[in-house]
Amino acid sequence: MTTVTDAILIAGPTASGKSAAALALAKELHGTIINADSMQVYRDLRVLTARPDETDLQAAPHRLYGTVAAQEPYSVGRWASEAAAAIDEAREQGRMPILVGGTGLYFKVLLEGLSPVPGIPTEIRDLWRRRADTVTAQVLHDELSVRDPIMATRLQPSDPQRLVRALEVINATGVSLADWQGVAGTPVLDGNAVLTLVVAPEREDIYTAIDSRLESMLCAGAIEEVKALTALGLAEGLPVMRALGVRALAAYLAGTMSLEDAATRAKTESRRYAKRQMTWAKRFMSDWQWFPNPEAAAASVRINLR
Repeated sequence: MTTVTDAILIAGPTASGKSAAALALAKELHGTIINADSMQVYRDLRVLTARPDETDLQAAPHRLYGTVAAQEPYSVGRWASEAAAAIDEAREQGRMPILVGGTGLYFKVLLEGLSPVPGIPTEIRDLWRRRADTVTAQVLHDELSVRDPIMATRLQPSDPQRLVRALEVINATGVSLADWQGVAGTPVLDGNAVLTLVVAPEREDIYTAIDSRLESMLCAGAIEEVKALTALGLAEGLPVMRALGVRALAAYLAGTMSLEDAATRAKTESRRYAKRQMTWAKRFMSDWQWFPNPEAAAASVRINLR
């Protein structure tokens, strides 16, 4: 059991209630909530990414929510740097840093560090981003198979962002991203001084919550958000365009899908994503404390901090 706690980490699949646990604890522990979700950083999708609403923002300080424009290809490296700054800020203010989100890689970087991949020259980065705008992800995967077979076996031919990253790294450094990832980085947090929790309700409970939340999002302006986003004419390869529900609602707005079918597809996407999040957590967070609901997670923290 942790005796000295410098930070609290709360992970879990989408719609698990982890944000509710974080807010409850922030109120009690004079805490600052720091976002660890790769989509909630985007300011253009407040509703569709379930960002904290104004009531929540007034109840406790929140950091790294809605700070990034949709046009920006936000990276885990940038997040790690900004999260470290937010943690330092919270501590300087005498607040408990409470990091919450569903992006497992973010938590992994917090506790293990980020591999020291050298900076990529702008011309090489731009070259591959332009390439991604003109060819399919499958073509990128085929090119990666020739240049870096190891990374090609690790990446899906449907993930242009990660494919571009692997291609630019092998192009710029001559070394596979897989090799760079094998080099240990510097952790942001001391794993012995944090409480690590996973909120993991039963699958059917998560699915029910996903369906209910999507319906609420549709009533709260999700369609209007996607309409504004698509009007920007962004490249399909940008991370924000892969936010859950964006493609389905964009299809509805384009007239190629009914609203009912779009909602069903968005719910299905969210369910599949929750399943992938749970798979990640079982693999990389097996030694974290697991709880069936946010109330149990919050109660455990109170006991640990007595």
